[in-house]
This record gives sequence, structure tokens and C-alpha cells, in this order.
Amino acid sequence: MKILLIGSGGREHALAWAIAGSPLTEALVIAPGSAAMASLGRCVDVGAEDIDGLLALADDMGPDLVVVGPEAPLVAGLVDRLTAAGHAAFGPTAAAAQLEGSKAFAREACARFGIPQPGFTVCRDLDSATAAIAAAGGSCVVKADGLAAGKGVVVANDADEARAAAAEMLDGRFGESGRTLLIEERIAGPEASLFALIDGTDALFMGSAQDHKRAFDGDRGPNTGGMGAVSPAPRLTEDLQTQVMDDIVTPLARGMAAEGTPYRGILYVGLMLTNTGPQVIEFNCRLGDPEAQVILPRLRSDLVAAMLGTIEGSLGHLSLRWDDSAAVTVVMATKGYPGAYEKGSVISGTEVAAGDDVILFHAGTTIDADGTLRAAGGRVLAVTGLGVDVTAARSAAYAAVDAIDWPKGFCRRDIAAT
Repeated sequence: MKILLIGSGGREHALAWAIAGSPLTEALVIAPGSAAMASLGRCVDVGAEDIDGLLALADDMGPDLVVVGPEAPLVAGLVDRLTAAGHAAFGPTAAAAQLEGSKAFAREACARFGIPQPGFTVCRDLDSATAAIAAAGGSCVVKADGLAAGKGVVVANDADEARAAAAEMLDGRFGESGRTLLIEERIAGPEASLFALIDGTDALFMGSAQDHKRAFDGDRGPNTGGMGAVSPAPRLTEDLQTQVMDDIVTPLARGMAAEGTPYRGILYVGLMLTNTGPQVIEFNCRLGDPEAQVILPRLRSDLVAAMLGTIEGSLGHLSLRWDDSAAVTVVMATKGYPGAYEKGSVISGTEVAAGDDVILFHAGTTIDADGTLRAAGGRVLAVTGLGVDVTAARSAAYAAVDAIDWPKGFCRRDIAAT
């Protein structure tokens, strides 16, 4: 098969790694890809949000399958456009991708389908937000409705903090994404992420992970796109996995189909494991980053075959096999992230770091003509260690991190520590 993969980050590097390893893959083209992905496929300089350019590339290439990695083109309707042009595309339509594109849409859908979630209020001005914050008792969660690169959430400890966050979002911190807000009940418990493939009717478990969002050790500092992850999620037992599939994923799939917006693709279910059972924190309409970097290395089934089954509506006849080992990924980021940071610093030692129990996924790097590796983003490397258990996987990941020489970088030292 000729496969076109859309995206350029760490998630897409992991996807390219898995797709290139499929016996079904004859040729892989990545748009735009990165220098680190060039060994896995041919990279073409067409941006992931250049919808017209991607359509032209697909028409010229004639792929057997198009895989859309990031959320923005999914929410913008790339799958709709590709399908209308006769291309087989993996990912939800724009209507279904509203589950990530609009947190209000997702919350209201859960309410209609009887899916467990915290209480919420949708607000479009500061007065209504202030009233909702007061009704929640001050301590609450403030969320921008639209896409905000994983940073549009503030867990507020009191009414003043919540109101300040709401005012900042409504004042344009996240552009149009913050013109509508959600004020949500603050619930407690360990977090976990469950992934499922949905073909419009049937759903298939696609792994679990626990992400670490805060920038610094001890879950301190600002929220980020993710500073590390572990798979399987330590506290998401098999019984809880079954409960989430039965009480959340299946009702959502059936409800979306019944309303004329069937979901096809990977669904990311962000969960809080409360004393009364799992509740939905958020949905995403694609693999997570860095969750992809710990889930895909554990998958023993053919990812491409699973994607085709999702498109063709045959998940009811498929099963997935998983390695019993654990995976831990540690994100190495440029100092200053998630705030302002410099680009272009030199990274060395990655050749030494790589090994049989370590995979390096590049989220934001460039390679000079002379082979010099440089940082080109906030989150730069995802260092994934594999082992018989979490302790062994964590040791492998941090041994690789310590072999990398990057004075301008930093990482958390407590990923998967508890």
C-alpha cells in the first residue's frame, strides 16, 4: 500500500515508525514530516493545516490510505474533503471531531448519552462565568471551549484564580478558542487515558496510558502538552477498562451514530478515576502526544490493518494483541517551555542513547547538512524506554535521557515514579 501520513510532531514520528513497520506498507509519504522521519518515508513540504495543498498532494500521489495525525486538520474537515475526493482517510469527520474541537459540544453530548462526567456550565461572558464560578464554590476548572494545544485548562483553587483565568481567556489569550468557556466541577482521583478504535458502530480497546501534564516535578508548574507518559495506565485495571468501554465509549459511539455523526477513528478518552467510578475529563479525536509514544511500541498487531478495519467498518471481526511489557516516555523540552524559549540549540548523544530497549521519537528537531541535531520547538524529544515492568522501563528511559547532552534542555525526573 501507498500511505500518506499527515503531521510533523512526536505523535506522527511514532505513527510513521509503526506504519513503516507494517507488512502492508510499500511506500510511506509524510507531509510535512521532519528530518528525523526521513528514514521512515519520503517527506513532502506541505503543512498539516494546508487543506488544499494536502488534497492536491493526495490527488497527485494516489494513496491507498491517508492517516491524519494532528487534531487541527481533523477539526477543519480534512477527512471530509479527502473522502469526497475519493481517498480512503483514517480519522473522524469535522462533525464528529467536534468532540475535541468544542468542549461544550462534548459535554452536551455526554449529557444526552448518559455518560458520567463532572457538572459543567457553558459561559460566553465574564458575568455568566463569575456566576458559574460562585455556584461551583470557587474551586473549579476553567476551560477554553476550542483547541488550545493542550494549554487551555486552569484548575483553580479559589474564585479569584478562576475569575482571573476566565477573564484572560475571554480577553483573547487563546483567540476564538476562548470566546466560549466551560466552568466545571472540580473532581478528584487519579487520571488515566483510554484509547479506542471506533468504526461508526463497533469499538475496540486501543491501549491505555497515564500522562504527566505539569511542567515540573511533583506536578508543579503550568500545564503543558505533556511531559511524559506510562503505558499501561497503572490504575486502569482490566475491570475499569471494561467499565469505560461499556459506560463511555460504546454509548458515545452509538449516540453519535444515532444522531447522524458517526465516529470513525481513534478516540482518546481522558478520565478521572473518582470514588464513584470513571468520569470523562475530555475527549480527543486522535492519538495523544506523548501517549502515542508509549502505546504504539506495545502494539503487536498490525496498525495499518486496524486502521483499514476502522474505515471499512469491520472492527467487530478484529482483535488487537499487546506486549505484556511496560513503556515509559520522558519528554525532553527546551528550557522556558511552555513559555518563551529559544530555538536552535545543539543536541548530541542521541546515538548513544538509542538501544534495544529505547526508542527516540522526535517532536521538534532539525538536522543540519553536517548532521548536527538542533532543537526546533518546545517539546523536542520523547525518550521511550521499554521493560518487563514500569520500573525497568523507567530505568531504561532515564538512562537514555542521561546519555543525551543538551544543556538547553530539561525534563521531569519523576515520570512514572508512582
